[in-house]
Amino acid sequence: MNDSTPASYFTGMYADAPDPWRLADRWYEHRKYTLTLASLPRRRYRRAFEPGCSVGVLTRMLAGRCEEVVAADRVATAVEEAAARTADLPHVRVRRMAVPEQWPEGSFDLVVLSELLYYFDDERLDLLLANTVRSLEPGGTLVTVHWDHEVPEHRLTGSQLAPVLEARAGLVPGPGFRDPDFVLGTFTRPFADGSLPPTSAEAEGLV
Repeated sequence: MNDSTPASYFTGMYADAPDPWRLADRWYEHRKYTLTLASLPRRRYRRAFEPGCSVGVLTRMLAGRCEEVVAADRVATAVEEAAARTADLPHVRVRRMAVPEQWPEGSFDLVVLSELLYYFDDERLDLLLANTVRSLEPGGTLVTVHWDHEVPEHRLTGSQLAPVLEARAGLVPGPGFRDPDFVLGTFTRPFADGSLPPTSAEAEGLV
């Protein structure tokens, strides 16, 4: 598959079920989300962006670590589900948005790309990563998590995406986690002088 996954695939999935991937009730998803949060080097973040938020299960979990969360999905029913799931959290905003052509204004110190990048062709993947680096604040964190098995609608597996991300200019690879079923990676945008923010232990004076 060379082209991006068509929009009709996603609208069709949500037409059949409000949570087509069962993100809210599968132990696999809960464990993966817990590991995603555990990989974040900072206790708190100022402003996070989560494109492809689906029904907002991870969005709600991120809200506990962030002062503000901007979540987005291209499918209207998914946006409605995510907005309902986070309705009691005033610092969470859920928007209908088709990345990478659409992108929120402002900067973020956390961007979460979860189960998203394998849907895009090379040109749109490059644009999405360019937008990510541009909007990520110096010292900010990018976390990526992707299924590592072949799927007809996915152009790449998590293992195939890993070197693309690691080679991306403007991002410094950090710790990751390779599960038999998914690949998780963390990345930092360095400061202008090339330095990186302190590690969790350094920030608390342990080293």
